This record gives sequence, structure tokens and C-alpha cells, in this order.
Amino acid sequence: MQADLYPSRQHNAPSWQPRIDPVLYREDPHNAPLTTEQLSRFERDGFLVLPEVFSAAEVAVFKQELERMSHAPEVLESPAAIREPDSGALRSVFAIHRSNPLFARVAQDERTAGLARFLLDGDIYVHQSRLNFKPGFKGKEFYWHSDFETWHTEDGLPRMRTISCSVLLTDNHPWNGPLMLIPGSHKHYIGCVGQTPENHYEKSLRRQEFGIPDDGSLSSLVNQGGIAQATGMAGSVVLFDCNTLHGSNSNIAPSPRSNLFFVYNHIGNRPTSPFDGMPPRPDFVAERGPVEPLDIGPQQYS
Repeated sequence: MQADLYPSRQHNAPSWQPRIDPVLYREDPHNAPLTTEQLSRFERDGFLVLPEVFSAAEVAVFKQELERMSHAPEVLESPAAIREPDSGALRSVFAIHRSNPLFARVAQDERTAGLARFLLDGDIYVHQSRLNFKPGFKGKEFYWHSDFETWHTEDGLPRMRTISCSVLLTDNHPWNGPLMLIPGSHKHYIGCVGQTPENHYEKSLRRQEFGIPDDGSLSSLVNQGGIAQATGMAGSVVLFDCNTLHGSNSNIAPSPRSNLFFVYNHIGNRPTSPFDGMPPRPDFVAERGPVEPLDIGPQQYS
């Protein structure tokens, strides 16, 4: 078994360790899809908000498909459809890069995948994808966590060479449960307390209770970096490092907060055996089979 360089859920007390992997794998700014200032900000903060990358017409196409999926029996009855823990409202639909031709094209768009390929410096594939619904009045919170802690512990991703890309399908306001991030938190790895329960994914995709940092660690990181909100107009793109601590409040406003979500992993960082010793999560949550590098290029939507 591969050495566990980022242990978590193994001890009775939380642990801190410095990140041992780069944030920017490609230092050369020439022909970069991002400016030097944007690259510096991503390395410093662990995230970046790019306003209105997709046009209003493109977003309208995506939202039309979102609406269709929210009522399609074959989608609602799929194991990849995740419901809110209390209301039963549709929360997420996973593996959209596999099941949906339109969103498969968005996953290959140079405005999403092209950015990740540059930052990770090499061929990439989609480790996870989903369509997130956060309905007005009913959308529940998601507690602070590092995605890498889960992907490393439960999926077996060895190193921090993974980037998340969120395409906003609705305007994200401070009042409708936008993504919140702790700037600079990606530079520290927090080993969490509590052994992974069997079939943890069945509950964690609705409400995560294991793999979340302790209050003391969160307080220290917030004291250092504060809390930022990834607000923006529909069509904007949010990039964030796999180890950046993030979460979101519940949405008690009338306006929904929906987004497309793609996790890009470097082809050389594919999962090994989960480091918690549990069986791997299903493929619709974490891509495990043989993968080919994404064919990335410009896309047209109508």
C-alpha cells in the first residue's frame, strides 16, 4: 500500500501538518489562461473567482437542462441523485460528466478544464462531477471541510494535485448560501478525529459529520485568514484548491443557488486504495476505473 503522507481519522486528537505539495504546479506565466496577478492570488488564497466566464445565453441553456433533470424520473430515481436530509428536495446529481452529454461538454471546455490543466501542469481527468441544487427556503448548510481530506482518506487520492471548478448557474448573493472559504487554509492539512463509518458516503453527501476539522483548528485558521464568500453573477467560475477549507450556510432566501461542479485531477494522481481501510466509494462519487485524459477545447452551446 502507498505511504499515507496525509493521515487523518486515525488518532484521538486533531493534528496539523504543513502542505508538502505545490499549489501551482506550473510556474511559467507565458501563454497562461490567467494573469500573473490571478495566479499569485490563487497560490496565496487557495481560490479564485472569475466573473461571468460564460454568457447569459450559455447559462440559459445550462439552466434549461437543470430544470429538465430536476423532473426527469430516470434522474430522480438514480443512486446518483442525492436528496436534502430533511425536506427530501433534490440536493445534487453526481457523475454528470458521464450521464449528461451537455454537461460532459462543459467538463471539457477550455474555460473550465483548460484552467485546471494549466494550474496542475499536465493531462487531467474528472475525478468527480455534480449538479448542485440549493433550493430557496430548503437548501441546507454544508459544514467546513477540506475536500482533499475526504478524497485522500475515502478515495485514496495520494497527493494534492486536484482542483475544483464551480460554474455558477444562478446569481450567488451573500444571502442565498454561497460558498464560503478560508483564505490560506490550503497551506495546512488538518488530520481529523473519528474513524470512517461503513458506507459513510450515504450520509456524508447529505450531511457530513466525519472528516470535519475541530473547532480549535477552524478558529485558528479563521483568525489567520478570515472568511471569504464566493459571490458572483450567473456564468462566473470559482476555482479552488482541493485542500482549501470551505462550507456554506443554509439557504433561507427565496432565490435558489445552483451550480455545476467539476473536480479535475492530474492523470498521475489517480486513486489508490482508500487510506481509511474502508471499501472504495461508488464510481458515481469518485472515478476509479481506467481513465483517458480529457480532450479539452472550445465548446459551443445552443
